Amino acid sequence: MLKVYLLRHGETTYNADGNRYCGRTDAELTNKGIEQAKNVFRQLRNEKFDAVYSSPLSRASITAGIATGSKQVQTDQRIIEVDFGTWEGKTKEEFIAEDPHLWAAWMNDPASAKAGGTGETGAQVIERVDAFFNEMLQKHANRTIVVVAHNGINRLYMAYKLSMELKNYRRVFQENSAITFFELDETGEITLKKLNA
Repeated sequence: MLKVYLLRHGETTYNADGNRYCGRTDAELTNKGIEQAKNVFRQLRNEKFDAVYSSPLSRASITAGIATGSKQVQTDQRIIEVDFGTWEGKTKEEFIAEDPHLWAAWMNDPASAKAGGTGETGAQVIERVDAFFNEMLQKHANRTIVVVAHNGINRLYMAYKLSMELKNYRRVFQENSAITFFELDETGEITLKKLNA
């Protein structure tokens, strides 16, 4: 059994600017984003966890450090945000206006469509994120970890683990610096206990 506190990073400059798609761009946290991370610290201060992991992007690693009070944040490339291809830095309204067919293809079948036409497929995202959590299940058996990552990969992973059709992944929403808590049993079966707490 592995217990996981899964966070999305705090608000970034891209989130605040019309919710621009921020995949691999290393956008900074806003003051609000820092305050959100501090709020999580207050929520988690009495919890015991054995390790803290984050995406290598600073918005996640800084959130992780603030939210847990840990100076031992371990970054892992497998939990970096989706490569959004040509959608990077644009709002959904902007890139849909440029090429509505790309968005339609992604929404219809994100498992095999490439985000932004040149980015990752949903299947590629799930493969790397699932590999990360499978390793954590072995490495931290019967322990609790904190993982700070991103809205795109977190939603795709949870949809996959909850046996949802992947095209419905956007029905799962994770707020900035809100706590999601789940358990993975020995076989990797998920039990989602909290969402946006």
